[in-house]
Amino acid sequence: MLKVKRIKKSYQKGGLFSKDRQTILKDITFECQKGECLGIIGESGSGKSTLGRLILGIEKPDDGAILFEGRNVDKRTVRFGNISAVFQDYKSSINPFFTVEKAIMEPLKVQKKSDKDNQNKIDLLLHQVGLDSSYREKYPHELSGGEVQRVCIARAISTEPQCILLDEAISSLDVSVQIQVLKLLKDLKKIYNMSYVFITHDIQAAAYICDRVIFFRNGQIEEMVYIENLKDVKSEYARKLLNFLITF
Repeated sequence: MLKVKRIKKSYQKGGLFSKDRQTILKDITFECQKGECLGIIGESGSGKSTLGRLILGIEKPDDGAILFEGRNVDKRTVRFGNISAVFQDYKSSINPFFTVEKAIMEPLKVQKKSDKDNQNKIDLLLHQVGLDSSYREKYPHELSGGEVQRVCIARAISTEPQCILLDEAISSLDVSVQIQVLKLLKDLKKIYNMSYVFITHDIQAAAYICDRVIFFRNGQIEEMVYIENLKDVKSEYARKLLNFLITF
């Protein structure tokens, strides 16, 4: 479904007229299958969030291609309604002047369904993320971090995308709330049969929700393994990260 093919990405470093470039991603290739949760695990600065921006079409690779159902994601028509995202910084993910209803309504409006259908969909979405209809008129500053992130998730699934990219989506939340949100994401994945690309530095979270994980280091794929084979990883880097694994 989602194919990343020989992706390379670098940025200019130094002054405005400098010709020096820093390589961030080096020849990255992998696939995410329909209905799969694929984890991208790595430490800060490993290049995993850059990869996320490329998948979302926010930036373009220097070389290679990212394809969704055989079409390049650099075209907005390919991404729209098919690929969505939930980010780490939930505080800036929603316009502070938007009510919860208006925030969720944004992507729904583009689908050009009737207002009644959209209103019913908002109630359903809020219910699915564990919030009641009273939240419709609330503003982000009136909600807890976990509640805001639930609203972000409701907005992300509103168009019923085939794939959601979750970029450190739980890392800013309290530990108890992280577990609640992970369980929610797992349930929603079953309901909508979506694929997740789960970008994280947290091996514990990845072990809980992912089917397969890619260990990312210095812009390269260090190792790729199914969750049931986590204990059999071969690379020293992957084994180092696994030392922090705590079973949920």
